[in-house]
Amino acid sequence: MNITFEAPDKINGLMTITLESADYQPEVEKTLKDYRKRANIPGFRPGQAPMGMIKRQFGTSVKVDAVNKLLGEKLYEYVRENKIQMLGEPLPSEQQEALDFESDQPLTFKFDIAVAPEFEAKLSGKDKVPFYNITVDDKLIDQQVEMYQSRAGQYEKVEQFDAEQRDMLKGDLREVNGSIEVADAVLMPQYMKVDDQKKLFDGCKLGDIITWNPRKAYPESDVEVSSLLKIQKEEVKDHEGDFTFQITEISRFVKAEVNQALFDQTFGEGTVKSEKEFRQKIADQISQQFKADADYKFLQDVRAHMEKKVGKLEFPEAILKRVMIQNNKDRKDAQEYVEKNFELSIKELGWHLIKEQLVAAQGIKVEEDDLKQVAKEAARAQFAQYGMSNVPDEYLDNYAQEMLKKRENVDGLVDRAVDVKLTAALKGVVKLDEKDITLEDFQKMLQEK
Repeated sequence: MNITFEAPDKINGLMTITLESADYQPEVEKTLKDYRKRANIPGFRPGQAPMGMIKRQFGTSVKVDAVNKLLGEKLYEYVRENKIQMLGEPLPSEQQEALDFESDQPLTFKFDIAVAPEFEAKLSGKDKVPFYNITVDDKLIDQQVEMYQSRAGQYEKVEQFDAEQRDMLKGDLREVNGSIEVADAVLMPQYMKVDDQKKLFDGCKLGDIITWNPRKAYPESDVEVSSLLKIQKEEVKDHEGDFTFQITEISRFVKAEVNQALFDQTFGEGTVKSEKEFRQKIADQISQQFKADADYKFLQDVRAHMEKKVGKLEFPEAILKRVMIQNNKDRKDAQEYVEKNFELSIKELGWHLIKEQLVAAQGIKVEEDDLKQVAKEAARAQFAQYGMSNVPDEYLDNYAQEMLKKRENVDGLVDRAVDVKLTAALKGVVKLDEKDITLEDFQKMLQEK
């Protein structure tokens, strides 16, 4: 066996592997003997067929399998031992000559290999990177308090309709010149599309009968009209006349008061005992969320800084395009897809290689506890979307464990754990250019990027 590797420009690699029959023949003979033991060939007892017949029937395919297995093992072993930073998978070279698996002559295989460019990515205290401290002001706290009040609020019965209060009406709906009757129909006139129809309900009271026209109220939505009248969408055109609506109930949504009941519902019983503590708890909660946002932006800025510092990286584009086409071979538009996404893929690959060096320089390794913590924070964020800010750790731990059982979640959580640890490490390496910023300006800055 002979293996050579050449990459004159350091990025376009060509590996040549020559196999002699002695390299793979022992494996071929062993496999053929196993075939003979199991072969069931007419005219011969099991295991008694002549070896020559076995070789004629299975010899070539067994040889191909043995050669491919050996090739894979030796190729990756060579890459590993010689510390070749291979990008993607090796591809059969365009220089490959035809092979004759029927003869015992040496077999020569050529592979095109994309090699990562050589460069150095280092950070020190001389590198200055922005870090944004997002300020928590009273306006933000007020918004969060109002959100908790709304989530804990409820509908109360009132005597008179007020559109400004987003009141909800319930009543009996009857077609004036038709047969449709709907009991306990629900209306929110403030959402009607036509002002003339909305105004018919202004100041209405319990027991009032309003004559109105659903078709005119929702001129462009057969779905809303059919849902209200309990008919098929196709039937709406047959019921475009007036209806009466006798009001049987008026409900008004009332936000919860800022009191101990709201404190307990939001953060758990007894955790918060005054409005001042409630607002401080909310401020701490917002600050924690902002910390994650600020860290995310910091890592983005580290990336921009490093991409500029490292400069343009040269990649073996022809080979990488072939690799991408191979990876997307099931797509009918593989060629077009690769051309469209190649530039972005190269940019992401460059950052991936830079980040690899930064991670190695900081000695970052992801342990099981890191994955659990990241999964737990992801679970906490999911619950928070539904207003559940006081979920016990026991439930978060269980939810995180379920996330980690799904393979499709693990790779993303590993990447997140790496980012968290890298961000924490680099904040202690570079010089932070700290800046206070409002949430509004921070969000605008992210959108501009």
